[in-house]
Amino acid sequence: MIAKNQVFELEITGQTHDGLGVGRKDSMAVFVQGSIAGERVMAKVIKVLKNYAVARIEAFIEMSPDRIEPFCPVYKRCGGCSLQHMSYERTLKFKRQAVMDNLERIGGLSGIQVNPVIGMEAPRRYRNKAQYPVGMGEKGPIAGFFAPRSHEIIESEECGIQHPVSDLAKNIILEFMKTNSIAAYDEKTHNGLIRHVVTKVGFATGEVMVIIVSTSPDIPKKGRLVSLLKEKLPGLKSIILNINNKPGNVVMGSKNITLYGKDAIEDRLGGLTFEISPLSFYQINPAQTLVLYEKAMEYAGLTGEETVFDLYCGIGTISLFAARKAKRVIGVESVTEAVEAARRNAEKNSIANAEFFCGNAEDVVPELYSQGIKADVVIVDPPRKGCDEVLLKTLIEMAPDRIIYVSCNPSTLARDMKVLHGSGYIAKEVQPVDMFPWTSHVECVTLMSRVKD
Repeated sequence: MIAKNQVFELEITGQTHDGLGVGRKDSMAVFVQGSIAGERVMAKVIKVLKNYAVARIEAFIEMSPDRIEPFCPVYKRCGGCSLQHMSYERTLKFKRQAVMDNLERIGGLSGIQVNPVIGMEAPRRYRNKAQYPVGMGEKGPIAGFFAPRSHEIIESEECGIQHPVSDLAKNIILEFMKTNSIAAYDEKTHNGLIRHVVTKVGFATGEVMVIIVSTSPDIPKKGRLVSLLKEKLPGLKSIILNINNKPGNVVMGSKNITLYGKDAIEDRLGGLTFEISPLSFYQINPAQTLVLYEKAMEYAGLTGEETVFDLYCGIGTISLFAARKAKRVIGVESVTEAVEAARRNAEKNSIANAEFFCGNAEDVVPELYSQGIKADVVIVDPPRKGCDEVLLKTLIEMAPDRIIYVSCNPSTLARDMKVLHGSGYIAKEVQPVDMFPWTSHVECVTLMSRVKD
């Protein structure tokens, strides 16, 4: 029987979807953070549950040739980049295997062509959006990232996957808080002001937005803070004060106050210009986003005669890519601010054949279909929970020639592919793209074609 603090030799025979190494001892699964399949370790048990145990590495007996030294000093505590102990090439193989495992285990789909993951040449400093929680430490305000499965803030002076200007903005605001005795928000007492620092950066334009999430608009000496950011932050075009005074895990509230500059910044992608507002979604890795969208367009096979539905369209990025090659594009998005931005983006890029509807895809698409508006090609890019059941049912009835499924979660991708696969569609190809290097996450674009009678 395995007991807490017990130390034993363990062969790591596999890895979970989030990168934990796993072996077996006395017929029980033992999960070991930071281990790689193929390694042999001395493992010390730190937790025992009914069906499994959790252990840490005490020593290596046999180390993987793919093991590297993490580049982040707080890697072991932060947990954001859970694969930094692996070579980059090994992380790409791990992600491809995770996609294949999900398709087979959840989707029951074997023999699907899953291409090697498209990685980055330089997988550092790739994020155009940073989100730093702020709290009180022993010596005053601190900021960084939450430790895994907790709200303990791990301080981080700089993060190797964020744009350098994001770290600089966070450090300027922290120093201002310390100098002016401004308290960070306390989740337990609900006292304090500053909750998060959020940054958005246009990689192509160099434009920077800083969002200060506060419980109140009344920040002492906020004019001085604005002056500091203007003086020290290159590319600064917008400072937004976001008000969030509600308890809970939601980062940003619905009210934005522009303290300096513009209400939104701009970025360019694939020859198109996009407006990025405080609350709108924009893919966080511009270089890989272009790879992803180009693959989606390749799968869509547009000739200029098609009507395209772009569902969960956000600020209209994929919609506008498609509009350059399609006859008509209809984008659907539930966030009002994003739909308004999508319409402005279409106008900004002189694109007249794209229109946008605000509402849940599972409500809007059946309504459009009932009016006789059908798609030849459908592109879906849903959140992690995947597509709604009603939406999938409507798509099957509508019977577009091709469905291009862009997914950030292989498990819900597999679930939805199973539904489509059993209802007249066949998966032709899955292309994983490494949008989030060093993390366990992987984005996929999948081509599903209707089986013709």
